[in-house]
Amino acid sequence: MMQKLNLDFEEEFLILGIDPGQRIGLSVFYYGQEIESSFHLSVENLVFHIIQILGGLRAKRKIIKIGNGNMEIAKKIVSMLNLNFCSSFELEFVDESKTSMKIKNFNQRGRRDMLSAKYISQRDGFRHSILPLSLTG
Repeated sequence: MMQKLNLDFEEEFLILGIDPGQRIGLSVFYYGQEIESSFHLSVENLVFHIIQILGGLRAKRKIIKIGNGNMEIAKKIVSMLNLNFCSSFELEFVDESKTSMKIKNFNQRGRRDMLSAKYISQRDGFRHSILPLSLTG
């Protein structure tokens, strides 16, 4: 996979941008390139998918950036990740204002949510290190 990406010059970061809401947008950047853009209809489905990504890709730093537009869903995502993922990661809550693009035909199967997640992944927020509950008790 790395040979296909041809990315031997970028830092080894895995960044996930999440746009929480009724439809949850997800954008995944690895070695500075977007490798996935998707949307999910449930927090459980999203968390399961994120765990597969975090566990399946090696990176020096794993950063999850979540938009602050719906903090109830954002906190639920973080809580479920902390309970189900057995490794540490970094977390940022990011200001998601002006990340929703005006798209004709309303949302076009989650396209707006995926674009918002992409913009969220490129913003900075206050970073927290999250240690798994298996280590902290």
